[in-house]
Amino acid sequence: MRDSEWQTQGMIIVCSDAVGETAEAVAKATLRQFASDGVRIKRYGHLRTEDEIVSIVKEAVQYGGFIAYTLVQPELREMMREETVKRGVRAVDVMGPMMQAYIDSFGAFPKRQPGLLHSMDANYFRRMEAIEFAVRYDDGKDARGLSEAQIVLVGVSRTSKTPLSIFLSHKGYKVANLPLLPEVKPPLELRSEPGKLIVGLTMQPERMQEVRSERLKALGLPPSAAYASYERIQSEVDYAQGLMEQLGCPVIDVTHRAIEETAGIIIGMLNEME
Repeated sequence: MRDSEWQTQGMIIVCSDAVGETAEAVAKATLRQFASDGVRIKRYGHLRTEDEIVSIVKEAVQYGGFIAYTLVQPELREMMREETVKRGVRAVDVMGPMMQAYIDSFGAFPKRQPGLLHSMDANYFRRMEAIEFAVRYDDGKDARGLSEAQIVLVGVSRTSKTPLSIFLSHKGYKVANLPLLPEVKPPLELRSEPGKLIVGLTMQPERMQEVRSERLKALGLPPSAAYASYERIQSEVDYAQGLMEQLGCPVIDVTHRAIEETAGIIIGMLNEME
């Protein structure tokens, strides 16, 4: 993007002496509350020197934006405060007030170690492995994943199988998913086994027609394609329902459910199996 475009559209710079995900998440949540299509977020992580702070503040001045930061090192926080005041840049200390409240309330002091949230412990590596697994076995790419997964999601196209797989993988679960089509026989690996949870996802045909029509529009394809026809959708849903009954798996209607809600239901089912 050209510099002039940044100046016109606006920029939020998020920075941290760790990864910067916390500040970025807050910035994204803020953007969702505004008609802010033109505002962009730029992230800097693993800051270590005062010179880096100076450079970031200068960039904020150049593009007329503001800074959101999570800096646990006191000297870097102080440098950020000094530079932003000196140059007239708005800055939001995302973690500072919370840390100070903890100190004032409990009399404890922070470790001042960046990146504790993302420390390389066993849980971290388990999540990374689960994320890689979800990507590798997404959309029925390799039937072997259906045997190795803790959770297998099945359903027709546009029932949120992929985003739900990724969401669950971030919780550390190995998830594979398989699209169901009347013309394609399910692989032999799709079967119930000890320690594995198969979950069927379904959606009301009327809502699915809307979702598929929007998908076709986004791809620049005519909405009259068979993919989005009510008759085709109904036949797919009926086929999937029959297969789910054969599998004896629980079925979740995702028509009006957020990904987080569906994931919570699935995790609850998995816990009941243990």
